[in-house]
Amino acid sequence: MGEIIRVAFDAVLANKLRSLLTMLGIVIGIAAVITMVALGEGAQRSVAQRLQTLGTNVLTVRPGQSFAPGGGMIRAQASLTIKDATALKENARYIQAVSPEIESRFQVEYGAKNASLSVVGTWPDYFRVNQGQITDGRLFTETEDRGRRRVVVLGALAGAQLGLANSASLVGESIRIRGIPFEVIGVLAEKGAQGFNNPDESLYIPLSTAQFRVMGSDRIRSIAVQAVSEKSMNDAMAEIDQKLRREHRLRPEQAADFNIRDQASLLTTMQETTQTFSLLLAGIAAISLLVGGIGIMNIMLVSVTERTREIGLRKALGATGMDIMLQFLVESLVLCLAGGTLGLLLGVGGAAMLERMAGWTVVVAPEAIVVAIAFSATVGVFFGIWPARRAASLAPIESLRYE
Repeated sequence: MGEIIRVAFDAVLANKLRSLLTMLGIVIGIAAVITMVALGEGAQRSVAQRLQTLGTNVLTVRPGQSFAPGGGMIRAQASLTIKDATALKENARYIQAVSPEIESRFQVEYGAKNASLSVVGTWPDYFRVNQGQITDGRLFTETEDRGRRRVVVLGALAGAQLGLANSASLVGESIRIRGIPFEVIGVLAEKGAQGFNNPDESLYIPLSTAQFRVMGSDRIRSIAVQAVSEKSMNDAMAEIDQKLRREHRLRPEQAADFNIRDQASLLTTMQETTQTFSLLLAGIAAISLLVGGIGIMNIMLVSVTERTREIGLRKALGATGMDIMLQFLVESLVLCLAGGTLGLLLGVGGAAMLERMAGWTVVVAPEAIVVAIAFSATVGVFFGIWPARRAASLAPIESLRYE
């Protein structure tokens, strides 16, 4: 067996360029699979981290379609108001905290610097519901909300948007939102981007201040509701539905003019979608492995034809059909394993480069490495069997006569 392996390596090294080109399909296939799986795993981990950040016991209420008294649908969108949020908060059994939100983009100025940033008006419970942690200063209070005070809490990266190295340096300073001066009282810890929205670049002000001093509107974009626990999510949804129907004077047979979304279910759907796309991309990349395997089979068939006299000579000197078959199988296996190793290194390097340059989260799982190497070996054996059997079946006399 040692002699067979040595001869197989000599045969591969004798034609270095041809061997490298033969391995190219396997190299590209393994690299693509490793990179795509790493991106998929990273995306799923990001979704899981986002779920932990948002909380699994948070529900979001958004306006739906409004309906006429007779049941006919009005095309205008229904609205949520402060009364709705107050009703959800009063005498709640399964609701722990309520946070109505109103949001718009405004020009924010600090000295000679300015930027267009998202301004969120909300209650102090917003930070509790969304697990916002303060790193510098403090959060605004219910008293400041009722008094329509001009105070603002910054997201972790809001200062960077204004050209400052550190948002904490703005605590105690005055900034202007839509030309109105606000005192910066605190800075939140960094949470990371959430889809198209990045809470770290937002500014947070009391809801009454936003409605009456900045935005001039009493329409609520959404209401975040924190249930008492994960087990009481269904009860909390039923309680929200009951209270809002009473506030909106909807009869039992009428469709609701609001939507209740379960944050955990939404993110679970995102995770499943990400996994599906990862498998799809990995499947497309696996086609390269199939093409690479066919390429190796073709080259091995050419090698059998080129070395027909050598095969006849070996058989004449006592080599069995199994010896010849093992020799060509080992050659095919060496090509695939070498290509798989190069592809593995290329894939890991490509994933690391994407993480560094594009800022994507990538995770190279040990299972993916094992599967990649095992798959390379399987391709080598599978596509090497036919050329090996063809070589083993050659008659010694006919092989020696072959020109």
